[in-house]
This record gives sequence, C-alpha cells and structure tokens, in this order.
Amino acid sequence: MVYLFRASPTYLTFNADAPVCARILKGHTMELTQNWDKTFPKSNKVDHKKVTFTNRYGITLAGDLYTPKTEGPFAAIAISGPFGAVKEQSSGLHAQVLAERGFVTLAFDASYTGESGGEPRNLASPEINTEDFSAAVDYLGLLPDVDRERIGILGICGFGGMGLNAAAGDTRIKAVAATTMYDISRMMSQGYFDSTTKDQRIEGRKALNDLRWADAESGTAAYGPTALQNLPEDAPQFVKEYAAYYTDENRGFHPRSVNSNGSWTLTTPLSFMNMPLLTYIDEIAPRPVLLVHGSAAHSLYFSETAYANAADPKELFIVEDATHTDLYDQMDKIPFDKFTRFFTENL
Repeated sequence: MVYLFRASPTYLTFNADAPVCARILKGHTMELTQNWDKTFPKSNKVDHKKVTFTNRYGITLAGDLYTPKTEGPFAAIAISGPFGAVKEQSSGLHAQVLAERGFVTLAFDASYTGESGGEPRNLASPEINTEDFSAAVDYLGLLPDVDRERIGILGICGFGGMGLNAAAGDTRIKAVAATTMYDISRMMSQGYFDSTTKDQRIEGRKALNDLRWADAESGTAAYGPTALQNLPEDAPQFVKEYAAYYTDENRGFHPRSVNSNGSWTLTTPLSFMNMPLLTYIDEIAPRPVLLVHGSAAHSLYFSETAYANAADPKELFIVEDATHTDLYDQMDKIPFDKFTRFFTENL
C-alpha cells in the first residue's frame, strides 16, 4: 500500500511494503555564503548583511538583514517561507522590497534548512519552526535602531501558518501578515482539500512509525527522492507550478532549497499530524491579521478558513488571477503596497 503525504510543494512518498529509500546523514557546518547568491537582483537602496541568532532550542539560525539607508528608530519585520524554500528566494525578495519602503527586515532560514543549523537536515517541526519566528523577534528587538514595540512578522506559504501560530503565542508581535498561506498541520493530517479519511490517517501513522524503527536501527534519517524533478505528465497543475518556480534556474532555483535540490525527512509529517497550528488564531486579537491569497491558488481555502476563525481586526486580501506561486516572486502580482500600508498603520 502506498501512502502519500503532500507537503507544500514536496511529495513525501513511500511504499510501506517496500524497502525504505536510501538513508543519508549529512554533516552540517555553518559556513555562511558572503557572495550575493539570491534569486533576485541586489538593491542599492538598502544595506544588507548576513547575521546569525539562536532560538530557544539552541539552534543557530542564519538570516539576511536588510536596513534602510536612513536614520532610525525603525519598525521591523521578520520574514520566512515558503515551506522548503530558503532566504535567497521569496522571503529575501519580500524583505528587500519592504526595507526599501522603510522597515528593517530579517529574512531567515528555518531550523534544519538552508544555512541554519540543526540535524538531521531537511526536517520541519510545528513547534521549532514557530519558535524560529520568535527567535527572529528576539534578534530584531535587540538591535539599537529597532523599536521593539514595533515588530511584525510576514510568513509565506507554510510559514504563513507558522507565523500565525507564533503571533498567537508571542504577544511581542504587534502585527502579522501571511501570504499564499498553507496550514501544514491541516494538510499533513487531512490531505489536500481535507480528503484524507480517519482510517487513512491511522494507516499513515503506522507506516510512518515503521519508518521510525528503520531510522532508529540505522541511526540515520530516510529521505525520499527530489520531488519536483522530472514530473509525470499527469501531475496536478499546482505541482507543475511549484516545479516551474523551484527548478528553473532563471526564476527560483537555489541549491540550498529543499524544494529545489532535495527532499524532507520521510518522518516529517508525524509531528504536524497531531499538532494543529491554528487552534488559537482568534487570540491574536486585538493585534491585526492580514491574509493575502491569489484567487486562482489551489491553496486559497487555507486562508479562507484562517480568516473565518480569526478575530477582528482581520482582512483577507485577494489578488485576482494570481496562483499560489505567483505570490512568491511575480512583482506585478505581489501586493507590496498593501503590505506597506498594513505594517505602517499597525507598527
């Protein structure tokens, strides 16, 4: 029997009756790249530097700090995502543009990915990735030119859900925006469009825990194949859109991105399946929530549900004719004016 756990956009696939995929243990030494290796051009309107900071679990995170070339104090925004991306991709693009508009911004790699620390590599966790946002707030709030009472966060794709979860628990976050948002915990436990049955979920857990035995016996983590290379013709359209972003060297490909050049640990879904991220979304209030999504995005229902469950003040802003990945990097679709107004008015 084959169980399929689809992570945005990676397909975590395994056959419960077949030998487990090749097991890889990749040593990770933090050697931060100083050359400009982003998927977008460098702006001469802001200052940029590579920084590190440590989360509450002792994992050192790597980030790109973008600072306006004016006098502070500044409002600041921590930015991460999409799920499986790195700071050289969409989050860095958003950070640089918002820095041009007057904010100190920090685009960071989540724990276990990119240039950040954590072993094994390419692991995701609802708790630790939520904490990563709060650690970014720690870092920004200690900068001398940042007003720590004016810190917000912006989460993209799966880190939209993580950002909303962080804002519910971290009252230092004064405003939260999520764009083209995924609730990874809902998707991992219920499948796309909530199509997974209870029996399927139980069987999936059994298969994943069989993989845990295999990981424990080998002492290493199992990984699937690179998910977005050589897609079949009948792959869903939204998966083809992911591939068009992550595998195109003229668009979003980056060698450190899980979705461009690797895969998640196969047991990654386990923690998400039992830990709903957005349980307390209504307790973000009275701090404001902005949800941005494309009208043509397969994932729109995640933002619609989040909007319904959030308390005022809240807004769901729909970008007409935009797909999920359009809001990663298409400058004519990303509503930077909307983000600027939201953070200016609320920070």
